[in-house]
Amino acid sequence: MPSTHDVAHLFLVGFDGHTVSPGVRALIDLGVAGVILFGRNVESPRQVAELCGEIKRLAGRPILICIDQEGGRVRRLREGFTAVPSMRAVGATGDERLAHEIGAVLGRELRAVNIDVDLAPSVDVDTNPANPVIGDRSFGASPELVARMGAAVIRGIQDQGVAACAKHFPGHGDTAQDSHAELPRLPHAIERLRAVELPPFRAAVEAGVAMVMTSHVVFEPVDPLLPATLSAAVIGGVLRREMGFDGVVVSDDLEMEAIAANFSVDEVVTRGAGAGVDLLAVCHDEELQHRAIEALGAAVRLGAVSEERVAHANRRVGRLMDRYARGARAFDATVLGCEEHRAVVARVGKAVDGTDPTRR
Repeated sequence: MPSTHDVAHLFLVGFDGHTVSPGVRALIDLGVAGVILFGRNVESPRQVAELCGEIKRLAGRPILICIDQEGGRVRRLREGFTAVPSMRAVGATGDERLAHEIGAVLGRELRAVNIDVDLAPSVDVDTNPANPVIGDRSFGASPELVARMGAAVIRGIQDQGVAACAKHFPGHGDTAQDSHAELPRLPHAIERLRAVELPPFRAAVEAGVAMVMTSHVVFEPVDPLLPATLSAAVIGGVLRREMGFDGVVVSDDLEMEAIAANFSVDEVVTRGAGAGVDLLAVCHDEELQHRAIEALGAAVRLGAVSEERVAHANRRVGRLMDRYARGARAFDATVLGCEEHRAVVARVGKAVDGTDPTRR
């Protein structure tokens, strides 16, 4: 029977504040695999580096520190860091070499502040102008362009010793709803998914992406009842068997209304883990984080989630940690916002519209 640590090791948690809270320390002691940072945890580059270092020292074991640092409007780290532009701007250059350099900028700066995982890039194809959540987070409206540029950014991030994460599988680009607020549904035939939504994820897998994040979207022809995060048909059928991905599958935040308003926490963790999610992200509520871990433990004891599934998830997370979870190192400000990084960003602006975005 898996231990409490083994069960907790399937969770990624967030917390409030600029220092390690007693609550997150208790969750680290319980065995969670990782901590995700948001803007609410950020005061300055030095403070972030020291916070991450403290988390690693308190854990006394490999632990993953994650953040959404996509570029453009989704940048949790801003002051003192290079102002990487949106992926739409990067995509508009059509230059894979430049995309790789942008990925390297992201990875190098995250590693400088002791962060192990960049929950980026979004490889959703931006086919719906009314989409309220993706938009300029996507490289563009062409599956071929998104595939090429996304794979290049992934390689750039991972070349710097930081794990990348392709999201939001199997594609959030054509929705007209925001899954933070409601549960989107897409009626596209599987042939359409294979032609439009899936090629960028296939390219990410072929590029060796460490992680894939699921979307809280119902893809009706694949699974008419459950969103991708909870669907064995989507994760096991499409991502694992059809696409051959054997890295870590991480959920989008399980506190988003698309999930939280439609499923109980017990059902979410049972279905999510059973469907093949290796890391369940509960990003805000400390009480809910404990309830979720307890609910998954109960599901394992009752046989609703197999011991083998927990063991497989732990092995995948362990492999990820072996490669990317690094020990704390002293803060080095010279990497952040350096001239070399600003020059890469300037080349994006010049390629797109002849301007230097670092001077705006």
